[in-house]
Amino acid sequence: MSAKKKKAAAVLTADPTLEQTTVLQRVRDWIATYSGYDILANFLVDYTDQAQAATGGIFPSGLTVLETHRDILGNVWTVNQYNFGIYTVFFKPDADDTEATANAEWVADFQRWVQEQWATGQAPVFGDRPREERISAQNGVMYAASEEGTAVYMVQLSVVFVKDYPNNLFLR
Repeated sequence: MSAKKKKAAAVLTADPTLEQTTVLQRVRDWIATYSGYDILANFLVDYTDQAQAATGGIFPSGLTVLETHRDILGNVWTVNQYNFGIYTVFFKPDADDTEATANAEWVADFQRWVQEQWATGQAPVFGDRPREERISAQNGVMYAASEEGTAVYMVQLSVVFVKDYPNNLFLR
C-alpha cells in the first residue's frame, strides 16, 4: 500500500487519534486522495493564484449548528455543518471550448467522487455518529475568468454531522 493510501486510510477511519487531526487537515488529506488531484500544483488555504493555472485552494467558512437536541436524561446532541469553498484555477483561453469542457468535466467528476466517497463510507468521519453523516459537493461553477487565460472554478463542499454531549452529572 502506498504512503498516500496509508495516510488516507488513517484519515478515513473512526480512530480515536483522529481528534488530533484538525478538520481542515482532514479535508485536505481526503481531497488529496481524489484521482484528479494530481493536476493541481498547489492546494492552499484561503488562496489561489489566479495568474497560474493548475492551482487550487480550500476556503473554510466555519461551523454552523443546524439543530440542538436534549433528551430527558440531559444528554445533548447537535447537528452541525462545515462548509468549504473548493477553488481551482485552470487554463482557459477565450473561446476555447476544448479547455472549458475539460475544466467543467473535472468539476463534475470531483462532485461525483465526493458523492461516491460518502455513499461507500470512504469519506472522513467528523462526528460521533458516522452513519448519520452527509458529505456533498454541489454548485460547481466557473467563478471568474482572467485576461491571462485562466479561469477559477468553485465547488461548495458541505459536511453535516452529529456531535454528542452526554450528560455526565452521574460521573461527578
